[in-house]
Amino acid sequence: MGYIEPAPIKDKENPLDSMMSRFDEATRLLGITEEMYNILKIPAKQVVVGLPVTLDNGKIKVFEGYRVIHSNILGPAKGGIRFAPDVNIDEVKALAAWMTWKCAVVDIPYGGAKGGVACNPREMSEGELERLMRAYTNAMLSVFGPDRDIPAPDMGTGQREMAWLMDEYSKAHGMTIHAVVTGKPVVLGGSLGRLEATGRGVMVCALAGMERLKINPYKSTCAVQGFGNVGSFAAKLLHERGVKIIAISDISGGYHNDKGIDIDEAMQYIAKNSGTLEGYKGAEKISNEELLTLKADVLVPAAKEDVIDEEIAHKMQCKLIVEGANGPTSAKADPIINEKGILAVPDILANAGGVTVSYFEWVQNRLGYKWTQERVNRRSDRIMKEAFDKVYETMKQYNVSMRIAAYIVAIDKVAKTYQYRGGY
Repeated sequence: MGYIEPAPIKDKENPLDSMMSRFDEATRLLGITEEMYNILKIPAKQVVVGLPVTLDNGKIKVFEGYRVIHSNILGPAKGGIRFAPDVNIDEVKALAAWMTWKCAVVDIPYGGAKGGVACNPREMSEGELERLMRAYTNAMLSVFGPDRDIPAPDMGTGQREMAWLMDEYSKAHGMTIHAVVTGKPVVLGGSLGRLEATGRGVMVCALAGMERLKINPYKSTCAVQGFGNVGSFAAKLLHERGVKIIAISDISGGYHNDKGIDIDEAMQYIAKNSGTLEGYKGAEKISNEELLTLKADVLVPAAKEDVIDEEIAHKMQCKLIVEGANGPTSAKADPIINEKGILAVPDILANAGGVTVSYFEWVQNRLGYKWTQERVNRRSDRIMKEAFDKVYETMKQYNVSMRIAAYIVAIDKVAKTYQYRGGY
């Protein structure tokens, strides 16, 4: 067996380093050979394109666009498209690998991919964004395809951008092809239940974790960091199942109420208050750090990466962490959380509800048939619960954290598929 030295962890971790250190640990426990390690580590395809776009002022600006297919051994590659100023090839590579593991953990027949364009969508008009998205789609015509690579929304993109992508791809092929992209508006073949899918998966994992820890949902408390799409739906769905949500937060800070926060009221407040909790009166103001270290049974970090570092980890008082965001826990915080006996459901499992319902959208497009919301929810809940159980059993079998167990499940599946297919 070729033993691989784990990647050194840097002081200010980037999510790629964190992911690689966990990947290294899981491959070591699985006894993966050096050849297989390199096959799993190096992306199958990396595409970098220049995108000339005419701006509203008549000038032409060239944007740099990326698409990385990390793996397509399990099936077509799957992953979002990010529009952000700091997008670069390294970040896209890390996120593409994350998608491979995420799809493998929930056992859906996809590989991992990610795309991005270095731009600032906040400073661009709708017309400029549309021209950019269509230029990007045109540049990726040989990459995208319902059986090759299926993009989806990510940071800075949404339903509207996916509609433009589908239209541009369809025009180039002379027919409507719904299945080339997921996260579309429902009228264009989008799936019911997609909007709340990630938050719903977090809820399923939280309840499964509480069951294992013998925490009664009706007597439990939960703090949710980040009240965007994922956090707000996770909070709402947990609240509906008897869990008392005692704290929420967004960019304006944290809000704490021991008696419980009315989540519907908070969601309505945000809708009326231009998308922020600023000035919310249903709870007292606290800092983000206070929220993460509150005495609550469950903590759902659903904002951004690396919010739980060593310092925060030492002060945490929860029993269960369910990661709604990608990479909210730094690799250095992991051992501290494990020593404290906190059960942490990792991002590649906890927030995979989104890609699961994306898969359902693709399946419906291929069938040319629409499912009811009830069917979507029932099937996604089953997939999330089965994935949770499998990772939990693997954790017990290898005596590792749930995070490493999730990587073991994912890497084992991809590596075995390579061996059966004999793709090298």
